[in-house]
Amino acid sequence: MEILLYLSAIVAAISFLFLVIFLSITLRSLRSTLDNVSRTLSGLEKQLGGVTRETTELLHKTNSLADDIQKKSESLNSVIEAVKDVGHSVKKFNQSLQNITLTVNQKLEQNKDKISQVVQLGNVLFELRDKWKARKTQNNSYKRGIHPSDNALREKERSRY
Repeated sequence: MEILLYLSAIVAAISFLFLVIFLSITLRSLRSTLDNVSRTLSGLEKQLGGVTRETTELLHKTNSLADDIQKKSESLNSVIEAVKDVGHSVKKFNQSLQNITLTVNQKLEQNKDKISQVVQLGNVLFELRDKWKARKTQNNSYKRGIHPSDNALREKERSRY
């Protein structure tokens, strides 16, 4: 039985040897895999650092752009308010003009007979003035010894030039 005991110890030792050999192969493979994972993570860490830096720069630019847009928007709001005020002023001015026009039209309608009389009187005054000038010219012509028909000929000659 002792042989069996030795045989069992040898089998156990050989089994343990195989176990150690396979475990060593597995651990080496695991180490190789972990080395690859470590290199990949290092590369990713470098790339992530670059992306983080670019993202930070982009965020700063976005913030400054947002601030600039905010300032311009505030400036534009004041311009819009000014345009609104101008629009209200123009609207009030138009309403005033409409009121004035309406008032003038009403007054003209009320006083059209008087206006017509004034125009007729003006026409009569112009005719009287023209007749007075004609008589004055005629009287001056007689005094100088010029006949009115000669004067008419001279006027025609002057009007040609």
